[in-house]
Amino acid sequence: MSEGRILIVDDEVEMCRLLESDLSLRGFSCQTSTSAREALELVRRDDFDVVLTDLVMPELDGVELCDRIVANNPEVPVIVMTAFGSMDAVVEVLRASAFDFVTKPLEMEFLALVLKRAVKHRRLIERVRLLSHPVETRDGFPELLGQGRAMQEVKKHILQVAPTDASVLVTGESGTGKELVARAICRASKRKDKPFVVVNCAALPVALMESELFGHERGAFTDARSARQGLFREAHGGTLFLDEVGEIPLELQPKLLRVLEDHRIRPVGSNTETSVDVRIIAATNRNLLSAVAEGSFRQDLYYRIQVVEIALPPLRERGGDVVELARHFVTRCAESFGKHVTGLSEKAATRLVDYHWPGNVREVRNAIERAVALTQHETITVHDLPDPIRRYASTPRFRGGRRPGELLKLEELERRYILEVLDLVGGRRSEAASVLGLDRKTLYRKLKRFEASAED
Repeated sequence: MSEGRILIVDDEVEMCRLLESDLSLRGFSCQTSTSAREALELVRRDDFDVVLTDLVMPELDGVELCDRIVANNPEVPVIVMTAFGSMDAVVEVLRASAFDFVTKPLEMEFLALVLKRAVKHRRLIERVRLLSHPVETRDGFPELLGQGRAMQEVKKHILQVAPTDASVLVTGESGTGKELVARAICRASKRKDKPFVVVNCAALPVALMESELFGHERGAFTDARSARQGLFREAHGGTLFLDEVGEIPLELQPKLLRVLEDHRIRPVGSNTETSVDVRIIAATNRNLLSAVAEGSFRQDLYYRIQVVEIALPPLRERGGDVVELARHFVTRCAESFGKHVTGLSEKAATRLVDYHWPGNVREVRNAIERAVALTQHETITVHDLPDPIRRYASTPRFRGGRRPGELLKLEELERRYILEVLDLVGGRRSEAASVLGLDRKTLYRKLKRFEASAED
């Protein structure tokens, strides 16, 4: 996952290239511009976490650029680079509401630290916005919550593929909402008024899978006391969703492939084939290409179901979307339980964003159901959240280990604590110095010493 999306603005092409090269290696996603006016247009139509701009430029200087960005996009922090160490230049930059400034020649470790603080500040603003505004579903997918770039890409692909009859493979970790995507595709398609049939391939006994999918005749096997039409016939005219398609036994895969190619099925025990008109949407949390390489999944079947692939991102890569999901589940659970619970405290929201969510959306729903059921407040607090979420956010950060040889040296402990304080105050060095009981110059010296130690 990117450390953040940075727009670099400098009229010197070589400086743009050097900054882009170095910051990209540090995990940032960078775009450059040599024109302040072009940068304004880029910020207007695109989504950047931070703008990093030079102070002295033709047309518009860094202060003017900062003024205009703050006026039109106040949520985007601006960091100004200046070669002038005078207090007048610094005051001018800060008066323009810049998030921070850095002096040339640039110390890249320190610049990366400032950028990370700015990115966190930007994401905190987004988190507060989500807490303060009702969930919107103007994109036509009320079941697919999330306004981040990752989910917007998913929704765009759904709109593109839904009007067609192309087979779709939805991939993603368990709990990311693959069935919701399949239902959204169906509802946006010309088959929306026809059956939507779900089959969990992992839950079907292998011995009965062929019969369940294709049907059987009376007497075809023991206990077949009556004929069964099967799920393909049940979905005729509509959509068949094959969840966990990677669990279909290898011996049954050629029969499924033949149905997908010929659109005809033969029930178990029958000599007659029947035509079916079914759109296939499949889903898996497995890597099917690896299964193909291992020989447990047929390559021809893989390419038949994977005409279009929609990959769902795990929740830990969706940023503030977890807050939107949590607020949705709070509302739904409060109505279901008959409790007056209206939302999340900011500290609870912060814990949710910090947590890594191995169970994805399903785990969010479970955590919020528990919190709503147990809370004695109108808003969910940190103490209402399950233990793993509380412990994950409060794990000690400064202890090196349990044995004497693993314990941290005092200098390393100081370094970690100073960086932690900087993180907590959003990178504002004056405020950090006050919290630490240091003057600003002493804090700068310590930060530079940390950078030098890291380089050594």
